[in-house]
Amino acid sequence: MQISGVRRRARGAVEWPTLGIAAGLYGAFGLLTRNHATLPWWVVMPIGAYLVCLHGSLQHEVVHGHPTRWGWGNAVVVFPSLWLWLPHSLYRNSHLAHHRDERLTDPLQDPESSYVTAERWAAMGPLHRAVRRAMMTVAGRLLLGPAYFVGQKALRVLRAIWSGDRAYLAHWPLHLLSVALVLGWVVGVCGIPFGEYVLLFAYPGLSLTLLRSFAEHRAADSPGHRTAVVESGPVFALMFLNNNLHVLHHVQPGIPWYALPGVYRQNRDRLLAGNGGYFFRGYREIFRRFLLRPRGSPVHPLAGSPG
Repeated sequence: MQISGVRRRARGAVEWPTLGIAAGLYGAFGLLTRNHATLPWWVVMPIGAYLVCLHGSLQHEVVHGHPTRWGWGNAVVVFPSLWLWLPHSLYRNSHLAHHRDERLTDPLQDPESSYVTAERWAAMGPLHRAVRRAMMTVAGRLLLGPAYFVGQKALRVLRAIWSGDRAYLAHWPLHLLSVALVLGWVVGVCGIPFGEYVLLFAYPGLSLTLLRSFAEHRAADSPGHRTAVVESGPVFALMFLNNNLHVLHHVQPGIPWYALPGVYRQNRDRLLAGNGGYFFRGYREIFRRFLLRPRGSPVHPLAGSPG
């Protein structure tokens, strides 16, 4: 698809808006955690969740080569693991594999697919099936999703330890250092109990991240019709760093977050025609349609078929 309005970054250029977001994020996180004892939980939780989700969106920018041309420098920008659960290197590998659009949503090929194969579904127990069905609703995705995905990752680590999978385990030492850095500040300096940090920051922050990905892909015959657009307001757009304009991101993954809205406006009709009209007028519409109603079946109808 031909996209107009895309500018290449000058060699060696630093994307200052992204560094500004990072500086503001860490500053706000430091202030919130340092002063948490003077604030009620119902103030701390939404702000803490927002900041953790925003940090996840910043990690996404780094995966795609922002805000500098130096990979090591970009990794330093997101080194503290505010959401605690996933090594950045594992996220980078899975997300780049996810960008093979011809295999998008196929659970055999797309590591970020929300679907399972019919064979895996048949092998699941009743409770596991119930959880997967629930996570096809917004309520289930937000309430159960973080625990489910963290649990799945923990099982994967245990299997790697049991089998001696050194390649997989090699991702974790640096991640544990990044977690120790965050918890040293949160628990050691600010005096926030670990469980409280999980409940007020990490868990709801991951929930918001899972909200973004809830409806951004669907199973469809045409790869171009598998990726959504959510025309969000400024609060959610900033938290997701405009990744809600997801079809544009998949067409041109190198566009920095702050340039996405302008490019989207120039190409809106073309993008919506190209993605088969897979479009939502904000996250309010997603809540209205799918809060308790499943978005579809957890079983992928086309898994394993050619793109």
